[in-house]
Amino acid sequence: MAKAKQAKGNTGDGAKTVTVTLVKSPIGFQKVQGKVVQGMGLRKINHSVTLKDTPETRGMIFKVRHLVTVSE
Repeated sequence: MAKAKQAKGNTGDGAKTVTVTLVKSPIGFQKVQGKVVQGMGLRKINHSVTLKDTPETRGMIFKVRHLVTVSE
């Protein structure tokens, strides 16, 4: 029962999000960086996705900070 209440509490509308936009192609960079871009759901240049603002997402953004722009 405690887990169910905990799960409900984490799905609030007040969750912070960040919008990430791919502004440069990952071609010509390390393959790992291309995989990170794909993992964030970015497909082509100027494509934007909205992601939850978590430490994991921030780490992915940090890896490809030269390829993307971020707005909160």
